[in-house]
Amino acid sequence: MLNTRALLALTEALRSGALRAGQFLSMPQLVEILRVPIAAVREATRHGQVSGWLDVIPKRGVQILEAEPATVRDSLDLRMVLDQEGARRWIRGGLDAGELAALRQAHERMRETARGAGTPELSAQAIQVDLSLHDFLARGLGNPMLRADYESNRIRIAIFQRVRPFVQERVRSAMEEHLAIIAALERRDSAATTDAIAYHCERTQHWWGVSPA
Repeated sequence: MLNTRALLALTEALRSGALRAGQFLSMPQLVEILRVPIAAVREATRHGQVSGWLDVIPKRGVQILEAEPATVRDSLDLRMVLDQEGARRWIRGGLDAGELAALRQAHERMRETARGAGTPELSAQAIQVDLSLHDFLARGLGNPMLRADYESNRIRIAIFQRVRPFVQERVRSAMEEHLAIIAALERRDSAATTDAIAYHCERTQHWWGVSPA
């Protein structure tokens, strides 16, 4: 139970920004942040190292993954490949029109919000809407091993997102890109959907200033 609590606390700290990209922490510092015993923290950091979220530095502590261009590019590329396969499987297996309609409405609302006056909450709200489509595509994979890889990669991307939060311009363009994916899903057009996902990946890499693989 303690090991599970420690891992959940670690993933939440990475997603929320309590642990930041490139940050170095001693084990006592990590214990204080995660609020679980050191043995469980060590087990969680071993899992984090295998997952690529951090590096364990023997007798010193841990360093959180840095947002280096190659790592950002490869993580986004992996998400694209899994998103595309999730979309193909959704289309083959059948899609819930109601769920797609709800995704469309949420994205259209966020697009309109981003056209107005900016607020401090915009970036966090946009990330949640953004993730709603990626979560939907991940569910389409229907394979617990692929889903585990997706979730592990999602935490890497969450670490990066805290380095460069969304600005209004990127929120607007990202919502447009997602709406193109949703429109292709609504048409059950597999080729158009995978092309739209690839374009979204390309534009996200461009936003990060990294070139495609």
